[in-house]
Amino acid sequence: MRRAGLGEGVPSGSYGYAGSGYSTCEKENERLSESLRSNVSAIKSLSIETGHQVKHQNKLLAEMDSQFDSTTGFLGKTVGKLKILSRGSQTKLLCYMMLFSLFVFYVIYWIMKLR
Repeated sequence: MRRAGLGEGVPSGSYGYAGSGYSTCEKENERLSESLRSNVSAIKSLSIETGHQVKHQNKLLAEMDSQFDSTTGFLGKTVGKLKILSRGSQTKLLCYMMLFSLFVFYVIYWIMKLR
Protein backbone atom coordinates (compact mmCIF):
# COMPACT_ATOMS: atom_id res chain seq x y z
CA MET A 1 0.00 0.00 0.00
CA ARG A 2 2.12 2.81 -1.24
CA ARG A 3 0.76 6.22 -1.91
CA ALA A 4 2.02 7.94 -5.01
CA GLY A 5 1.93 11.65 -4.72
CA LEU A 6 3.81 14.91 -4.83
CA GLY A 7 5.74 14.41 -1.65
CA GLU A 8 6.88 10.83 -2.27
CA GLY A 9 10.22 10.21 -0.58
CA VAL A 10 9.90 13.41 1.37
CA PRO A 11 8.84 13.20 5.00
CA SER A 12 5.49 14.75 5.59
CA GLY A 13 4.42 16.07 8.89
CA SER A 14 4.18 19.21 10.86
CA TYR A 15 7.44 20.62 9.43
CA GLY A 16 6.07 21.22 5.92
CA TYR A 17 9.07 19.90 3.94
CA ALA A 18 6.93 18.77 1.05
CA GLY A 19 5.52 22.15 0.37
CA SER A 20 7.81 25.08 0.78
CA GLY A 21 11.04 24.46 2.70
CA TYR A 22 12.45 21.64 0.60
CA SER A 23 11.79 23.34 -2.76
CA THR A 24 13.21 26.61 -1.45
CA CYS A 25 16.42 24.82 -0.52
CA GLU A 26 16.51 23.18 -3.94
CA LYS A 27 16.05 26.52 -5.68
CA GLU A 28 18.75 28.09 -3.52
CA ASN A 29 21.10 25.20 -4.28
CA GLU A 30 20.44 25.52 -8.00
CA ARG A 31 21.06 29.26 -7.88
CA LEU A 32 24.30 28.79 -5.94
CA SER A 33 25.50 26.00 -8.23
CA GLU A 34 24.78 28.18 -11.28
CA SER A 35 26.71 31.03 -9.68
CA LEU A 36 29.56 28.63 -8.95
CA ARG A 37 29.54 27.42 -12.58
CA SER A 38 29.75 30.99 -13.87
CA ASN A 39 32.60 31.79 -11.45
CA VAL A 40 34.49 28.65 -12.50
CA SER A 41 34.09 29.49 -16.19
CA ALA A 42 35.29 33.06 -15.55
CA ILE A 43 38.34 31.78 -13.67
CA LYS A 44 39.01 29.28 -16.46
CA SER A 45 38.94 31.97 -19.14
CA LEU A 46 41.18 34.21 -17.03
CA SER A 47 43.70 31.42 -16.52
CA ILE A 48 43.72 30.65 -20.25
CA GLU A 49 44.29 34.33 -21.05
CA THR A 50 47.06 34.46 -18.43
CA GLY A 51 48.69 31.45 -20.09
CA HIS A 52 48.62 33.21 -23.47
CA GLN A 53 50.16 36.32 -21.92
CA VAL A 54 52.90 34.29 -20.24
CA LYS A 55 53.78 32.59 -23.55
CA HIS A 56 53.92 35.98 -25.29
CA GLN A 57 56.09 37.50 -22.55
CA ASN A 58 58.45 34.50 -22.63
CA LYS A 59 58.82 34.95 -26.39
CA LEU A 60 59.68 38.64 -25.93
CA LEU A 61 62.17 37.80 -23.18
CA ALA A 62 63.89 35.24 -25.41
CA GLU A 63 64.19 37.84 -28.19
CA MET A 64 65.61 40.41 -25.76
CA ASP A 65 68.10 37.86 -24.44
CA SER A 66 69.28 37.17 -27.98
CA GLN A 67 69.66 40.90 -28.68
CA PHE A 68 71.57 41.46 -25.44
CA ASP A 69 73.93 38.61 -26.31
CA SER A 70 74.68 40.10 -29.72
CA THR A 71 75.14 43.58 -28.19
CA THR A 72 77.47 42.17 -25.56
CA GLY A 73 79.59 40.59 -28.29
CA PHE A 74 79.67 43.83 -30.26
CA LEU A 75 80.68 45.87 -27.20
CA GLY A 76 83.34 43.31 -26.28
CA LYS A 77 84.90 43.66 -29.74
CA THR A 78 84.78 47.46 -29.49
CA VAL A 79 86.46 47.46 -26.07
CA GLY A 80 89.13 45.11 -27.44
CA LYS A 81 89.84 47.50 -30.32
CA LEU A 82 90.02 50.43 -27.89
CA LYS A 83 92.55 48.53 -25.78
CA ILE A 84 94.66 47.88 -28.86
CA LEU A 85 94.39 51.55 -29.80
CA SER A 86 95.36 52.68 -26.31
CA ARG A 87 98.48 50.47 -26.32
CA GLY A 88 99.83 52.44 -29.26
CA SER A 89 101.57 55.76 -29.10
CA GLN A 90 99.92 58.06 -26.56
CA THR A 91 101.08 61.23 -28.30
CA LYS A 92 99.39 60.18 -31.53
CA LEU A 93 96.12 59.54 -29.72
CA LEU A 94 96.38 62.83 -27.83
CA CYS A 95 97.01 64.68 -31.09
CA TYR A 96 93.93 63.14 -32.71
CA MET A 97 91.78 64.05 -29.71
CA MET A 98 93.04 67.64 -29.75
CA LEU A 99 92.32 68.00 -33.47
CA PHE A 100 88.85 66.59 -33.03
CA SER A 101 88.17 68.96 -30.11
CA LEU A 102 89.36 71.98 -32.11
CA PHE A 103 87.15 70.93 -35.02
CA VAL A 104 84.09 70.64 -32.75
CA PHE A 105 84.76 74.02 -31.16
CA TYR A 106 85.22 75.60 -34.58
CA VAL A 107 81.88 74.17 -35.79
CA ILE A 108 80.12 75.44 -32.66
CA TYR A 109 81.72 78.88 -33.07
CA TRP A 110 80.70 79.01 -36.72
CA ILE A 111 77.07 78.04 -35.89
CA MET A 112 76.92 80.71 -33.15
CA LYS A 113 78.32 83.35 -35.51
CA LEU A 114 75.65 82.66 -38.14
CA ARG A 115 72.86 83.39 -35.70
